[in-house]
Amino acid sequence: MAGHSKWATTKHKKAVIDAKRGKLFAKLIKNIEVAARMGGPDPEGNPTLYDAIQKAKKSSVPNNNIDRAVKRGAGLEAGGADYQTIMYEGYGPNGVALLIECLTDNRNRAASDVRVAMTRNGGSMADPGSVSYLFNRKGIVIVPKNDLTEDDVLAAVLDAGAEEVNDLGENFEVVSEPGDLVAVRTALQDAGIDYDSADANFVPTMQVELDEEGARKVFKLIDALEDSDDVQNVFANFDVSDEVMAKVDA
Repeated sequence: MAGHSKWATTKHKKAVIDAKRGKLFAKLIKNIEVAARMGGPDPEGNPTLYDAIQKAKKSSVPNNNIDRAVKRGAGLEAGGADYQTIMYEGYGPNGVALLIECLTDNRNRAASDVRVAMTRNGGSMADPGSVSYLFNRKGIVIVPKNDLTEDDVLAAVLDAGAEEVNDLGENFEVVSEPGDLVAVRTALQDAGIDYDSADANFVPTMQVELDEEGARKVFKLIDALEDSDDVQNVFANFDVSDEVMAKVDA
């Protein structure tokens, strides 16, 4: 989930240790398979695959699962599926705009899953293009703070094309154009700075502020969407204050 980054970060931590671990693994494995199919099995020459592998390792996906996914994707081992990326658009409670990114080998199943999750949780589907204009595609690198300052991170990434560095509490978020993502990630590595994830995400141009009730409804809808094996990412244009987030967490 990538609407409110602080929430995404806490959610990611929980996801690694809760019952959704199996689903998370499956989605990370699928990403690796697709990246290997698109750009070949060598992570050094395939930045998308490199980042997909890094993300899987950070989430404790076993190495042999990763290796086999690379082989399946590259056609070196049987069993690879022909995944397609499909983007659905819609609105959630309180008029929150949603982009739902699916990676699926069955378009009908994906469409049905998304529609059911939306209908049952106060959402509605929208026509293509009616929501996507509210988002820009950006390169997003999440850097754990550890002992770093914002200036440390900024100094490392400024010449690589980074646009801004945001403080998310426990992490820094480095924003760039998608085309500069690899350069930014490489600059961090060269500076000896560890990062959690590097992805091209959809970032909202305007945000809807949610109260506690609205936040609960939107989170419930996003959980229902993410419960589908075909849904890889949900991008949304909501914002939740720390005070409201604390109440929801409680």
